[in-house]
Formats: sequence, structure tokens, C-alpha cells
Amino acid sequence: MVERRFDDGAGSQGKSDKETMLIRNLTVHGFKSIMQEQPIELGRVNCFIGANGVGKSNLLEALGVLGAAANGVVDDESLLRRGVRAGVPRLYKSSFASEGKAPSHIGIEVSGEWQECYRVSLLNPLGSPEPAWKYKTEYLSDGTAEIIADGLRSKTNLNPLAGLAALKMVELAEDNPAAQLMRALQEYAIYCPNTPTLRGITPDLQSRRPMGLSGGQLAEAFEMLRTHLEAQGDAGEEILDEVLALIDWVADVAITSQAGTLLSPKVPRSKHLLKFTDRFMQKSRNELTAYDASEGALYVLFTAALCLLPQSPKIFAIDNLDQALNPRLVTSLTKQLAGWLKYQDPERQLLFTAHNPAVLDGLDLTDPEVRLFAVERNSNGLTCYRRIELTPALLALNAQYPLSRLWMMGHLGAVPNV
Repeated sequence: MVERRFDDGAGSQGKSDKETMLIRNLTVHGFKSIMQEQPIELGRVNCFIGANGVGKSNLLEALGVLGAAANGVVDDESLLRRGVRAGVPRLYKSSFASEGKAPSHIGIEVSGEWQECYRVSLLNPLGSPEPAWKYKTEYLSDGTAEIIADGLRSKTNLNPLAGLAALKMVELAEDNPAAQLMRALQEYAIYCPNTPTLRGITPDLQSRRPMGLSGGQLAEAFEMLRTHLEAQGDAGEEILDEVLALIDWVADVAITSQAGTLLSPKVPRSKHLLKFTDRFMQKSRNELTAYDASEGALYVLFTAALCLLPQSPKIFAIDNLDQALNPRLVTSLTKQLAGWLKYQDPERQLLFTAHNPAVLDGLDLTDPEVRLFAVERNSNGLTCYRRIELTPALLALNAQYPLSRLWMMGHLGAVPNV
């Protein structure tokens, strides 16, 4: 194991360049359909599959709630900012007929490579909900020293609506594992792109860098990506070629603020537009904007920009990564994810949900940092997560059929009872 070193503010040495600071464990209790504690061991690429309504998105949102807590306040504004659907406590707290009384609080915890840990339990009364959730307990550790103890929240002089860990950040060295964990959580967001926003004809209600949560500012993000990769010489050019190769009809992609004859004046538009050059069309008529381009091309560029831009969050989620993509294309895109994430930042992580079986054929499960999870609801309706690993039995089946086929055949679970 690599020697652990970080500056604790008292003269300690800095973190080794060989280390990576990934979130390794996530535990949720009492949030929506996730009633029971089930530690989930995360990798760099994390794919969640399952029937509609089993709780895949709930896990992504639980991490968003923790991100808001890490930033110091949990209210509708902070949740929406992270892509979490705002809701009243009665919809956030688990409530199952088989489990009796609903839990009084929501508990969420993450830990990292060096046992750095952040956890909270949050309260909001069902009968008289308040605008912001109260912190019942809060804990932060860098894996060596306890920075905030659970019991501190019981002090009467503390504001129950404000997080202590967010305040402690100013006292921690930048490379302290707890500080790095907190920054990653604060940046976390759930992206759920939609076609009108990607086309630039509908504004993004949650704008941020490098793109809005619905895909706004895609043109600007791609321009940033192109500039970033071209500045890195041959290696960057190779990555850019990989991205454009996934859009087989495109000769080039550029950004323009002058739509000219390419777009009707009646069409609403953003300031900057993506302009595609179709390699099959006559040169005088081979350009079109994102408004007329294949939506699949837009989703590919969106995913590539999030994975490859340095301005993207350290950890982020894409809900329904496979939407609008041809099965063969989504397989090819999925194959690139781990490499793209690691190329830009070895500490970047992606969680995503998918319904297209072809996604599974792009996952290299021999890579320990690429992980596949089946999400199901048990006989009482509680959400359960199970990592799918290449056991000898599954390898034998996989020698005969691709993972996509095995999922459809029911060998992996995570299918509806219809």
C-alpha cells in the first residue's frame, strides 16, 4: 500500500502523487425506498440497473442530500442545485407498512480510500415540515483524527439548521483527506439531460459549470473541451478523435453564434450553438446546428464533456445515461467511460443508471474500478442493492452469451415481474 501522507496544518508532509482519493463506501438509511443500511462499495465507474421504480435514482439523490449537508444547509434550493427532486419530509422518509413506524431521521454516510468519513442524520417533522432540515448528528474524520464528533450536535448553542463540517473546512489543509472528501461531496450533482435543452432551445433551470444539469451550455462546454484536448498535443487529439468517432456521420463539430441560414428565425436559441458538418452531404449544404442534428450526437458530446473537462465535479451522476442512444452506440460509449474519467482525473467518479441492456456489453467487469449493481425491491418493497461480479458461474454463462443477453434472460436479476 502507498504510504499515507497529508498536510494536517501542523507541518506534516503532503499527499503522495500516487494516491487516489475516491469515495469507496456509501450507506443510506431511511431515505425514500432505501430503508435498511446496505453499504455499497463504489468504484470509478458505477452502473445501476433494475426495473422502473425500484430505487436506482433514490441512491443518486441520497448522495445529493449528503452533498447539500456537506455544504452547510439542506433545503429545497440546495437540493435542486444538485439535481435532487425537492420534496416534503413525508416523501423523503421511508414509510413501509411492513416496517411499522417510519424512521425519525434520514441517515447517510460515505467513506474514502483512507477511511476518511462524513455522515449525517437529518430531521424534519412530518406534521409541520420546516424549510430546512435539522442536523440530528454530524460526524467528520480524516481517517486518523476525529474532526467533528456525533455528540457535538447536542450542544444547545449550536444552530441545528447549519452544518458544522462546512465551517470546519477553513481549518483543514487543502490536501487533508477529510477536506478533499467534503469538496467532492459539495460539488456532486445529478445530471439528467433532455433533448430540447441540449439543442439550445430551452433554458436550463439549474445552470452551472461546465454544463447545466439538463444539458444547458453544451456548445460552450464542447468548445472548452476541444480547446482543452488540443492543448494537450497528440494524447488530447487522440481522445478528441475517440469522441468524434462515436458520431459516424460527422466530419467536424464547431461552435457558432451566427446561425444565419441554418436556423429559422422563429426557433428560440441560446447565444452559442453547436454546428455539425455532415461528411456525406454536399459542401454547400452540409452544415446544421444542434437543433437539426441527431439527438444521439448531443448525448454523446454531453457525456464526453462531463467525463473529460477539468471543470466537472470530482464525483457526479447521470440519470439514464443511455437515453436516445442506439444500442451499439451506447455499448461503444460505455467502453470509453473509465478511460475518459481516469485520463482527466484519476480521482473522478461516475454513478449512472441505465435501462438499455447494451450498456452492459460496454462494461469491463475485469477492471476492479468498473462496477455493476443490480437494484431490486424485496417482497416488502424495500430497495436492495447487489453488486454483480464475474463469478466462475457467470463467466461460464458469459462465454456463451453477452451480459446484455444474460440480463434479458434473467440471470442477473434486476428485471420487472411482468
